[in-house]
Amino acid sequence: MAWTWQYEDAQGRSVDGPHEAFSSQSDAESWIGQTWRDLLTAGVVAARLVEEDRVEYRMSLLPPGE
Repeated sequence: MAWTWQYEDAQGRSVDGPHEAFSSQSDAESWIGQTWRDLLTAGVVAARLVEEDRVEYRMSLLPPGE
C-alpha cells in the first residue's frame, strides 16, 4: 500500500506539490517533517496523509497561532 500527501492552500483548495509515494506511514511522516518549511514557502498551508484512497489525517503546516 502506498502512502502519499495531498496539499491545500490557505483557502482549502487542492494545490500541486511533490508527488512522493512511501511504503509506510512513518516514512511519509518523516519526509513531511523534513520538507514542511519548503512546502509552506510554496503556498501549501495544510496536508492530508492518504493511504490509497483513505485519508488518514489532515494537518496544518502553519506555526501555532497563525
